[in-house]
Amino acid sequence: MAVTLPPWIKPPPARCSFTLIWFHEYQRQLWRIQTSEPYAAWARVAALFYPVPPPRPGVHPSAIIADGAQIDPSTEVGPLSVIETGAEIGPGCRIGPCAVIGSGVTVGRDCRIGANVSLSYAVLGARVYVYPGARIGQEGFASTSNGFLSIPQLGRVILEDDVEVGANSTIDRGSSRDTVIGAGSRLDNLVQIGHNVSLGRCCVVVAQVGISGSTVLEDFVRVGGQAAMAGHLRIGRGSEIGAQAGVISDLAPGAKVLGSPAQSIKTFFRQIATLKRIAARDP
Repeated sequence: MAVTLPPWIKPPPARCSFTLIWFHEYQRQLWRIQTSEPYAAWARVAALFYPVPPPRPGVHPSAIIADGAQIDPSTEVGPLSVIETGAEIGPGCRIGPCAVIGSGVTVGRDCRIGANVSLSYAVLGARVYVYPGARIGQEGFASTSNGFLSIPQLGRVILEDDVEVGANSTIDRGSSRDTVIGAGSRLDNLVQIGHNVSLGRCCVVVAQVGISGSTVLEDFVRVGGQAAMAGHLRIGRGSEIGAQAGVISDLAPGAKVLGSPAQSIKTFFRQIATLKRIAARDP
């Protein structure tokens, strides 16, 4: 049976391959697809067989929609959701159960807002996915040192196109400027982003990372789980920060660091080797 494959599946010579088993009308057909990027190709093939369910347009009867909220007719609004006045939700979105979309929030087209998410003082681009329980746009952690007088937070959160924010992550609104998550960036579950932080394009931040206020991550930075960054730092383009690293100073583009305080991978493992030799000596 002749089948037309999508244009992104091509069989040029490659070092890697994977096997796709395709069932049709009780007849099993076996294809071998050659690709140098098997993980990415598998993601695309799997999406063909298991596409994201489309939204079911309409507003659930239990949802609370304030006067002045603008919701595209093609959007799905789930049960017990709250959409406040002045909020704007674009076409093709899915708003999960018990989500709260605050006044003045803008949600771009084809976004998915998970259950129990809260959005306030935020602007979302297209195809943004906020997983259940995330908190976007709450007050940042800021107070004076004498008497702990809270400082008003006046900025927003900007989630650019194709950003994903993991479950129960939190992104604080800016204090005097915006907190920005760059296009294509991925935040894992339980990530804390402080006020005024700026992430560039296609950054990856793994679970339980904390980024203090006003720190800037340039494009394509990768951060391992439980790493932490002090405030007002600049992390250079393409840097890699290992799990549980503690970054207290700026990093040059392409830096690869481990440990706390964070240091180059070579230096870190040299120190570990030295400590092992010392510990192995006879007393």
